[in-house]
Amino acid sequence: MGCLTNKRALITGGASGIGRATALLFAREGAAVAVADLDEAVGRAVVETIVSEGGRAIFLRCDVSQAADCQRAVQRAVDELGGLDVLFNNAGIIRRTTVLGITEEEWNRVMAVNVKSIFLLSKYAIPVMEQAGGGAIINTGSGWGLTGGGNAVSYCASKGAVVNMTRAMAIDHGPQNIRVNCVCPGDTDTGMLRSEAQQLGASEKEFLAEAADRPLRRLGKPEEIAQAVLYLASGASSFVTGTTLVVDGGGLAG
Repeated sequence: MGCLTNKRALITGGASGIGRATALLFAREGAAVAVADLDEAVGRAVVETIVSEGGRAIFLRCDVSQAADCQRAVQRAVDELGGLDVLFNNAGIIRRTTVLGITEEEWNRVMAVNVKSIFLLSKYAIPVMEQAGGGAIINTGSGWGLTGGGNAVSYCASKGAVVNMTRAMAIDHGPQNIRVNCVCPGDTDTGMLRSEAQQLGASEKEFLAEAADRPLRRLGKPEEIAQAVLYLASGASSFVTGTTLVVDGGGLAG
């Protein structure tokens, strides 16, 4: 018996990176999983992997910046999985620029994917959870939501918003037994991290080596972040809400 047996989870950005690792882990821990993403081919591959291992999963094509898509995703998850107990707001993008370099369109897109999506998915998921007696929401923040970073002004602003939005949601919805927490990964070996090197015009090898310069002397693995998300989604964290769990190999330690 897994720690999420009979739970139903919706994961955004579930086709790759941390989202994919979390979808696979949740399924192995007994949850039925809705994988939401824009990348249909890769998302369906995640679902096929889960099903091949004996789990239950569905794919939902979803632009998390659009209210209609978010409402549809929540409704389909409820209809096809039988309810919704866990929402992992994980979809995110990054643009490596200063305020001088970023366009208004790029700024708006980062805010829409990284912040607005949490508002939209939660808006539609919370009434379902409340009616069922409670649930767990986990938002993906970042170490740069707690401290500043260079050439990433929109990303830092968005993740700072995610951290404080998490606290506000925890206060608002604790009385309905809905726990809301935030996981803040450090540099993790994902496609998004590697894309940053390209955006900055840097050598990928040198960029990743610099990103690994932290007390544990390495990058994080998506599976390690997924374990932290699992804790926040499970009964093991039943008295934890409004908190920010940093998983960064010691990067913010000093």
